[in-house]
Amino acid sequence: MLLTIKNAVPVSVWYMLISALGFSLMAACVKEVSGLGIPVLEIVAARAIVSAIMSYADIKRKKIPVWGHNKKLLIARGTVGSFALMFVYYAVTTLPLAEATLLQYLHPVFTAVLAIFFLKETIQRSTIACIVISLCGLLVMIQPNLALLNLEKPNLYLDSAIQYPWLSIGLGVLGALGSAVAYVIIKKLTKTDDSAVIIFYFPIVAFPLSMLMLGSDFVVPSLAAFVLLIFVGIFTQVGQVGLTKALHCADANKATAYAYVQVVFSVIIGWAYFNEAPIITTIIGGGLILFGALINILWKR
Repeated sequence: MLLTIKNAVPVSVWYMLISALGFSLMAACVKEVSGLGIPVLEIVAARAIVSAIMSYADIKRKKIPVWGHNKKLLIARGTVGSFALMFVYYAVTTLPLAEATLLQYLHPVFTAVLAIFFLKETIQRSTIACIVISLCGLLVMIQPNLALLNLEKPNLYLDSAIQYPWLSIGLGVLGALGSAVAYVIIKKLTKTDDSAVIIFYFPIVAFPLSMLMLGSDFVVPSLAAFVLLIFVGIFTQVGQVGLTKALHCADANKATAYAYVQVVFSVIIGWAYFNEAPIITTIIGGGLILFGALINILWKR
C-alpha cells in the first residue's frame, strides 16, 4: 500500500513535502529562540553559518567547483533570499506561527505569475485549481482578523479581538514576494549549477549582510539558545535541499504549489508546542489547503 502511494506521487512532491516540514520546524525554532532574547538578524547570521558549513561539505563531497558558473545570478539569489528571510523571520517572531506561515505561503501565487514572464512556463489546470482552492483556505483562516474591519459585525470568533501589527503583516507579504523571486532564480540556476552551490551562495551573502545590519545589537546566546540556533540551520538546510531538488524535477509553479502543506505543519506545531490552539476557521482553511494539494497530485489519475 505504502509502495503504491510512493510510486503514484511524483518525486518532486516528496521533495517539497520534506522541504515544507523542514521549514516548519525551522520556524518553530526561530520563534522559540527569539523568546530567549536573540535578535532576528542574529538568528539569520547563525543560520547562515550552519548552512555554509553543511553546503560546503556537500560541495566537497560532490567534488564540484565551489563558486559555480553563473556567478551574477548566484549572488542575486543570495541577496534576494537574504532579505526575504529577514522579513519572514520578523513575521514569525511577532505573529502566531500559523498566521506567519500563511503570509509566507502567498509565494506560490507570486511564483506562478513570475514563472510565466521569466521562465516562459505555462500554468496547468491542476496548478490553477490548487492555487485557487488553497487561497480560499487562506481567506477562511484569516477570517477572524478580517472581522475586525467591520465593527458592526458581532464577535463571532475567538480571536476577533486580536489585531496583529501591520508592519509584521507587510513584511510577511514582502517575504513571500522575495521568496517567489528567489525560487524563479533558483529554477534558472538549476540549468547551470548544482543544488549545493546554489544553496551555498545564500549563507555567504546572508552572513555579512545580517552582521553588518545587526551592528552592536549582538547578544551572547545561552546554551539553550545556542542549541536552538544550530537546529535553525539544520532544519533550514533540509528545507533548502528539498526545495531546490523539487524545483529541479518540476516546473516552478507546479512544484511550489505543494508548499502550502507547510501551513498544516505549522498549525500542528503551534498547537502542540506553543499552545496556539486552532479555531474552526483554521481547521476548515487547513482542510481546503490539503484538498487543493491532493487535486494537484491526483489530477491526471
